[in-house]
Amino acid sequence: MEQLINDFSPGLFIMQTVIFLILLFILVKVAWKPILNSIRVREDSIKDALEAAEKAKEEMAKLQSDNQKLLEEARRERDVILKDAREIAAGLQEEAKAEANKQAEKMIADAKMAINTEKQAAMAEVKTQVATLSLQITEKLLRKSLESDKAQKDLINEFVKDLKLN
Repeated sequence: MEQLINDFSPGLFIMQTVIFLILLFILVKVAWKPILNSIRVREDSIKDALEAAEKAKEEMAKLQSDNQKLLEEARRERDVILKDAREIAAGLQEEAKAEANKQAEKMIADAKMAINTEKQAAMAEVKTQVATLSLQITEKLLRKSLESDKAQKDLINEFVKDLKLN
């Protein structure tokens, strides 16, 4: 480097400048356009990648918002279904209670009717037994009191008088 500064000659300088310009001209004609094109292509691909990333980001945000909407809708539907199920369950429970009460009342009514029927049957049986006992007692009393002919004739006369009065 010191030699270049110390040995400064205008011819060498001009020659180096001409070589540099020729080299620059050759680079501009041959390599400059492909280099610029590759830079432009690279720039476009980076730009496209950034746009695609931005679109993907927007698409992701849209999908997330759609997911949120779907989740909210699913929750609302779940709440509605659960509410309907609870109402149906409550209705079925009330219906079952009403049916059970109805059956219990019917059973009670049937039991009361059966008790009344048994009571009437028992009363009829008691009346029959009382009537039978009364007849047996009356029969025994009449036999004792009507052992004689005179008592029988008096009883017949009394019946005849009662018939004439009626």
